[in-house]
Amino acid sequence: MAPEQAAADVPVHSTAPSHIDEPAIDLDDFNERVMGAYNDGSAEKGLEADRDVARSLVAAGTGALRDFSYIAPEIPEFIPANCVGCMECVIECPDTAILGKITDAAGLEKELGNHNDAAYKEHVKNTFAKTQKYYTTYEKQKKEPGLFGIFIDPTKCKGCAECVEVCGSHAALKMIKKTDENMKTFAKDFQVYRRMPETSPTYINERLVSDMMLAERSLLYVGGAGSCAGCGEATALRMMLAATGFAHGAKNIGLVASTGCNTVYTSTYPYNPYLVPWTNSLFENGPADAMGVRARWDQLGWSGKKIWVIGGDGAMNDIGFQSLSRMLASGMNINVLVLDTQVYSNTGGQASTSTYTGQETKMSAHGKALGGKQERRKELATICMMHPETMVAQTTCAHINHFYKAIFAANEFEGPAVVNVFTTCQPEHGVADNMAGHQARLAVDSRAFPLIMYDPRKGDTIAKRMSLAGNPAMKDDWYNNPKTGEPMDFVYFARTEGRFAKHFDKEGSPSPTLLRSQEDRLRNWHTLQELAGLR
Repeated sequence: MAPEQAAADVPVHSTAPSHIDEPAIDLDDFNERVMGAYNDGSAEKGLEADRDVARSLVAAGTGALRDFSYIAPEIPEFIPANCVGCMECVIECPDTAILGKITDAAGLEKELGNHNDAAYKEHVKNTFAKTQKYYTTYEKQKKEPGLFGIFIDPTKCKGCAECVEVCGSHAALKMIKKTDENMKTFAKDFQVYRRMPETSPTYINERLVSDMMLAERSLLYVGGAGSCAGCGEATALRMMLAATGFAHGAKNIGLVASTGCNTVYTSTYPYNPYLVPWTNSLFENGPADAMGVRARWDQLGWSGKKIWVIGGDGAMNDIGFQSLSRMLASGMNINVLVLDTQVYSNTGGQASTSTYTGQETKMSAHGKALGGKQERRKELATICMMHPETMVAQTTCAHINHFYKAIFAANEFEGPAVVNVFTTCQPEHGVADNMAGHQARLAVDSRAFPLIMYDPRKGDTIAKRMSLAGNPAMKDDWYNNPKTGEPMDFVYFARTEGRFAKHFDKEGSPSPTLLRSQEDRLRNWHTLQELAGLR
């Protein structure tokens, strides 16, 4: 969705309420003058400072004009014959670089009429798959069947290959080398996506969360953010906005972000990936800032608007914990999204209280005397549950249904809600760019980061309110690998990440520190089992 579309849907104002006579950004001027200068390289030499810069304002959706096509040698290619329409590639992409669309036969014929080249016409026709989900099922029901297509935006793709990883055994995507010729085709194909009408509600099953990103009202994060390739945080932001936008609309969402990676990559001037209003506060007081916004909104009669506070584990577990705790105690209707990377990614990878015992970071180096961080991890979800009438979830983007269930519950809950998300940081965790989802699933399987849902509406005891559904082998200590029978414990998880590499000797045996970390994870799991009434 281009910035000019954002202007029609989501007016961009300062943080002042709309009834105050303070002019909004002139989007046409911003896109032509500011974005034009940055895109042609003349901004540094000739762009003057102006009122908008002085007020720290950036227009909505300008990330759509950013071009990342030069940063990776490969790009995913869609193989329609293998596609099942699961939408996981679209959901998990951190950069809104891969999108799905459904059309009927008449809509496809109309699009084909825009092309004179017979070979390209056939190419467009073959881009759409006849999946069982959208075609065969509808055909059996005597309804107009839908043709499902996947489109890659070459200007947003960073070549992380996360989409190929989550597609897995379906093999409907593969990475190919970029060439001048195929990049032209990718660009032309994405114009087909833009030109064709939005997917009809007929093909969007509102009971299937996987279908949400077929609706344009869910695509409130346009990409163009400066996040690392495959960033686990960006996927969480996209999914949170998709669920909130789908249910409540862009005009009913506001974001308050605590300083961190999330604010750096979403506000590298002049590129803003959000189509909703947002403001950046300090590292330690995002929740307090949100309390002020919530109070003012309620005064204006805007109690139905959803406000989300965004921050990393450093902002919420550490320096900003008191602000978060005060917000939870207030009982105000504010949602919090914690991007838990277990490390201060934004400032070079120092340890936080969310860091695992034994993890090597910039401020807990692994040496002869000490093997990484020695403290135990602080469990934010459990602490938040102890606040009065607070809804809490711990989840990952890889567990799509659980994640969306958590976001829907937080938006529905009349009071404070915290959603703590495992967000892989590739450079600090020491994993490949395409592994965010894989490592998140492994973190859950190994009890490193259990799934939790705690909803005060479910009853008057912790056991009634709390659910560990979604975790494998919920009543056991460890989950066994179904292929090998090997326990998938914390040591199993640690073997797969560079941040624990020095804890294994030449024979692959774990260090005493890592075994102590494993014991900590098991104790935490036992505590959760007890709270949930499983022990």
